Amino acid sequence: MSTLERIYFFHTRIQAGRYPNTSSLVREFEISPATAHRDVAYLRDRLLAPLAFDRRRNGYYYTDTPFHLPFENSPSLVLLLGLLGSMARQSGLAGLTELDDLKDRIQGLVFPGQRDLHDLLYCEWIEMEEVDRRVFRDVLDSLRQQRRMTFRYRSGTGGTSERTVDPLKLVSYQGRWYLLGWCHLRRERRLFHLGRVSATALLAETADHGLARDDDWLTASFGIFKGPPRYRVTIRFTGKAARLVRHQFWHAEQEMHTEGDDVIMTLPVADDREIMMKVLQFGADARVLAPAELRHRLAAETRRMAALYGK
Repeated sequence: MSTLERIYFFHTRIQAGRYPNTSSLVREFEISPATAHRDVAYLRDRLLAPLAFDRRRNGYYYTDTPFHLPFENSPSLVLLLGLLGSMARQSGLAGLTELDDLKDRIQGLVFPGQRDLHDLLYCEWIEMEEVDRRVFRDVLDSLRQQRRMTFRYRSGTGGTSERTVDPLKLVSYQGRWYLLGWCHLRRERRLFHLGRVSATALLAETADHGLARDDDWLTASFGIFKGPPRYRVTIRFTGKAARLVRHQFWHAEQEMHTEGDDVIMTLPVADDREIMMKVLQFGADARVLAPAELRHRLAAETRRMAALYGK
């Protein structure tokens, strides 16, 4: 049992008026008296519990009530745990013994006797591709141990290739899981969608490539297609799109200003596929002002769309 579980046990006994002492912890958790004393000292000195000892009852009580532990009945923890469980289900990781055990233990510690987190929160991601459990385990082991790994990768067009990768970081984006790694086949960084990974194996070799703390490869540009920005895109939003976008955050380096009722947004882009999808979703209420090459690509795409619907 962890220190957290022992402290929570001790805290709930005090709240119930049971006047627990260190012997209570020794009996319940089969720990040494020295460990029990350290737990009580942690509750008093680090968590600032108003502890006092009643000699007549031979146990502890709180001099100031109600006292709550920092993690007790936390709405933020409810949300976090619910999101983690929902992400696991959506990513094909539901049913992992470790995840279920962790959820149940934290649920019992932080929200005893209350409704299950699954009953309180609904999350939905679309266009999910399920991640094989073994793939996820091997990716996590590769990252933790910094060992090179191999796997078979299926591209978006359906082709497959064998990859050898130095793992750099696990990435979650819009409900999907990716592995950022140094690809020895392409000899550059690549993002691999874990839903398209199979036949994973860890190698004995240690990964040669790493990721510095100040590395901005993942954050320098908009969207999932990462890398150094090719250009900055400027978009004019009008009508309903302007009313929506003025409250939205697309990228840390976005610039936004208004011209009357219109909103002008500028942001860095490395690959124009996702920004094209974002612009097209707003229809005629979004218009790219720059760069010219992106305007031309969108114009060609809308002409092809118009031709389809014209038929």
